[in-house]
Amino acid sequence: MILVRNIFQLEFGKAREAKELWKEGKMLIVSSNKQPYRVLFDLTGDSYTMVLEMTFDSLAHFETSAQENMASLEWKSWYQKFIPLCKSGRREIFTIQEESK
Repeated sequence: MILVRNIFQLEFGKAREAKELWKEGKMLIVSSNKQPYRVLFDLTGDSYTMVLEMTFDSLAHFETSAQENMASLEWKSWYQKFIPLCKSGRREIFTIQEESK
């Protein structure tokens, strides 16, 4: 199992806008991808941080899903609205070794 964590450092004061815009973005993910996900916003640490976490069966599954999303015209249109809210971003990918239920 793979955990993909997309970390976005938002522009100062843009967290509220990002939360509102995410309401649109999540509909695109849910309609094209049945993977579980979580969206997190900072409570402490670097201010104005948004994290999108998703789990996949394998790295190949993640790659296929990412290609499908990025090929979607709806996703591309939504992402163009999201980009101006971000100062920077990065992706972390982990192998899930163990998980409690």
